[in-house]
Amino acid sequence: MSTLAWFALASLLVWVWLLLGQGFFWRTDQRLPPVSGARARVAAEGWPRVVVVVPARDEAGVLPVSLPSLLAQEYPGVAEVILVDDGSTDGTGALAAGFAARCGGLPLTVVSPGEPEPGWTGKLWALRHGMALARARGPEFLLLTDADIAHEPDSLRLLVSAAVANELDLVSQMARLRVTTGWERLVVPAFVYFFAQLYPFRWINRVRRPWATAAAGGCVLLRTEAAVAAGVPESIRRALIDDVSLARAVRRSGGRIWLGLAERVDSVRPAPGLGELWRMVARSAYAQLRHSPVLLLGTVAGLVLVYLVPPVALAGGLVGGDRAAAWAGGAAWAVMAGTYVPMLRYYRQSPWLAASLPFTAFLYLLMTVDSAVRHHRGVGAAWKGRTYARPEAAGER
Repeated sequence: MSTLAWFALASLLVWVWLLLGQGFFWRTDQRLPPVSGARARVAAEGWPRVVVVVPARDEAGVLPVSLPSLLAQEYPGVAEVILVDDGSTDGTGALAAGFAARCGGLPLTVVSPGEPEPGWTGKLWALRHGMALARARGPEFLLLTDADIAHEPDSLRLLVSAAVANELDLVSQMARLRVTTGWERLVVPAFVYFFAQLYPFRWINRVRRPWATAAAGGCVLLRTEAAVAAGVPESIRRALIDDVSLARAVRRSGGRIWLGLAERVDSVRPAPGLGELWRMVARSAYAQLRHSPVLLLGTVAGLVLVYLVPPVALAGGLVGGDRAAAWAGGAAWAVMAGTYVPMLRYYRQSPWLAASLPFTAFLYLLMTVDSAVRHHRGVGAAWKGRTYARPEAAGER
């Protein structure tokens, strides 16, 4: 066989292993766990008190959709919302306070912690302030949710029911991201697909493996006792990927965690162009690789072998008459596309988009390399007007 055929065969073997041996990552059936035992327990003990903490920085564009959905939660117990205005310059705090006066519903408190102290990322600094205020209210649970996340009226009740019925310390849902424009259709479902491939939900929910631990920061219901035991957010104050770090801290302290796809929680943040989507991925891609050049090279090589070799082998084999390369490349591409179809269906997109996954993977490869280049230039991760340098320099900023 030719060299191209051998590479195509290797890619096919990897895809067979991914299909069967990577926690069935491609399936989208990990939704909120059963709540059959919750009703009897809360009937006897009462619904636990919950405080919702929302860190917000320059979110005036999305708050009119997201914040009213939180205030309108139909929760049988006592609940309230704390919005932490993290140094916004667009009137986020005043806008939120106005909603409290007009919308009614759950009580809303708007606070501002000031600029982060050295060694803290902005979001975690805001969460530190909000969680401290929340714990003073004596809640059993904290709901940590981003300012761009809209919740259906029964979202909080279902989250708490799942945590109570299954004795979970952390329940996290991957909010359904917005998919409207062409670039969003191409990039967004793949973002969740790649995340699930890296952190298979079944492994997170059923197997206690340190490397199979993650959460989705947009929607995290956290038991207060678990937060105290894990020392969060202080123990993860430097983290750029705060949701994964949070889940690992809770699991290390003995907590039980769960992660799945949301049905009642949606992101309302628009990212219509490639530039916005590029920044979303590039700001944390290299941090996900622990800022390691070796892991970066391995990731690039893996993306090339797994996603780019199949279409190249198919095209090259057909043009050059290499039947083995064409067969292996086509089979690998078919398996790849097949594993992507469930995620496209979850996002209500055409299954024909599955064929474009190699191109999308190439974009993610470039985003990851760009993230590394920015890091080594000293720019670091940038978000909402703040730049975070290398972890070892974080304390000096």
